Amino acid sequence: MNSPTAGPQFPSCRIGARVFAWGERTYVMGIVNVTPDSFSGDGILKEGEPPSKQVIDRAVAQATLFLAEGADIIDIGGESTRPGAATVGAEKESSRVVPVIRRLRQLTDAPISIDTYKAVVASAALDAGADLVNDVWGLQRDPALGPLIAERGIPVILTHNRSKLKDAEMQNRLGGRYVQAPYGDLMADITRELRDRVDQAVTAGIGRERIIIDPGIGLCKTVEQNLKLLNQIDALRALRLPILLGPSRKSFIGYTLDLPPAERLEGTAAAVAIAIVRGGADIVRVHDVRFIARLVRMTDAIIRAG
Repeated sequence: MNSPTAGPQFPSCRIGARVFAWGERTYVMGIVNVTPDSFSGDGILKEGEPPSKQVIDRAVAQATLFLAEGADIIDIGGESTRPGAATVGAEKESSRVVPVIRRLRQLTDAPISIDTYKAVVASAALDAGADLVNDVWGLQRDPALGPLIAERGIPVILTHNRSKLKDAEMQNRLGGRYVQAPYGDLMADITRELRDRVDQAVTAGIGRERIIIDPGIGLCKTVEQNLKLLNQIDALRALRLPILLGPSRKSFIGYTLDLPPAERLEGTAAAVAIAIVRGGADIVRVHDVRFIARLVRMTDAIIRAG
């Protein structure tokens, strides 16, 4: 359990209809990828398939299953962030995610996150019922996104990300990994750059109480750097903000265990458990919700037993 002095400056945050009390437990975010090219192999779309009623049905079914299995938030995305993935135009991205969000909103009051860095997509998703913006680029890609989030008065997840395709190496079985990612001091650099992203958000008018940070595991970090980040994740508590961690099925697990994405559950579980024990995860973003939700509850129970 996080100590009061190490925890977030603000004790709670309202996301949609629900209040998240930081430090009381670890929350679970379930991933719904409405894409054909997710690195994890769980994309709802098939290659070349346009969004359709069947696609929407599959995505909503996955989201509702995740909620039944213990997810606290559903994160819906329409563009893959894996190394080498093709960029998607805002119109196509919106056509993938907005119908899913609209339908899901009719079925639940659970918080819905839109995984995008584009203001146009975020605006359409919020109009459809999303409650939170998860920006993998930390407001660095679209200057209109920060003011939009401020105007809507919603929370935002700011991710540390230096990703450049030229630094990535691809393997068919294990996927992409970063082989050169120069840092002077890994944790000091990540902390400083996240602080810059937070300052940018506050300058745009976003209340600090509505900011969640993500150290960007897997994003322009080598296998060894990702492992070190997990081992020292409590250093990010210096920013006094809630932390989201997304290690699920990432390639650093695959390269450590020599396993493809579909066989990385145990590695994901180890990463999640370590992050909670280190006091470095308030939310974990995962694909395998049922298993990880149980692991999270058990890990939280052990920590709170004193």
